[in-house]
Amino acid sequence: MEEVFTGKTVDEAIEVGLKELGLKKSEVEIVVLEEGKKKLFGSVKAKVQITKKNDAKRAADFIDGLFEILKISAVSEIVEESDNIKIDIKTTNSAKVIGKRGDVLDAIQCIAGAVANIGRDEYKKVVVDCENYRTQREETLKALAEKLAKKAVEKGRKMTLEPMNPYERRIIHSALADNPDVKTVSEGKEPARYIAVIPNNAKPNDRGLRYGDRPSGDRKDRKGGGRFNKSRGSSGFDRKPRGGSGSGGGAKRGKKEIHFGTFLGNSNKTEE
Repeated sequence: MEEVFTGKTVDEAIEVGLKELGLKKSEVEIVVLEEGKKKLFGSVKAKVQITKKNDAKRAADFIDGLFEILKISAVSEIVEESDNIKIDIKTTNSAKVIGKRGDVLDAIQCIAGAVANIGRDEYKKVVVDCENYRTQREETLKALAEKLAKKAVEKGRKMTLEPMNPYERRIIHSALADNPDVKTVSEGKEPARYIAVIPNNAKPNDRGLRYGDRPSGDRKDRKGGGRFNKSRGSSGFDRKPRGGSGSGGGAKRGKKEIHFGTFLGNSNKTEE
């Protein structure tokens, strides 16, 4: 939609056009066709051409061009372009478009959002989806959050997940916001920031567990089934350590951290 408006000055012509179209300056592209000026006899009015920006189409065209460069058989389809922009990707190879835990889809969404917001004063959210992946991922994370909270309360210990992006962390926080038995916090620094679920019955000095891990006291020696340890001989009596003092015979080994893996992923702006 291209329309031409006039006024005594360029600013006046733009103001007239925006008022008539009911749009903000950030929502349009303006081309000055004629500068307003006075002549010896009379004056020449300023003339501007105002075109409403099509942010959604610009983002969709970018995505299609990206697929062409990457040689991926896929096309984008605009399904919403009001307050937010939603673009759905149709493809026969969804694995390539989505990527591991949604990393490729997230990257496409991030760049498409930047393209759609070129020249805008107010940020417009862009969501890029493929085969309803976003909804499926959200449901998986909500179920994981409930399971994690239940486990934390049962053990009376803080439970932590593997690092997640801000979008996924927000889903976990939101899913447990009304749970009276636990609270959630984000810990660590990007890109290794993760969620910790803390039950109300956790001890003050509790260091927590990775989800899926067990306390070291529950583990038994694989070879001896808990009957013998590495410092014992076949008779079951402790052997004298070969070097150093004490029963360990060397430096203490730290606990091995086990990270729970989620299988589905996504982005967006802010999160605590």
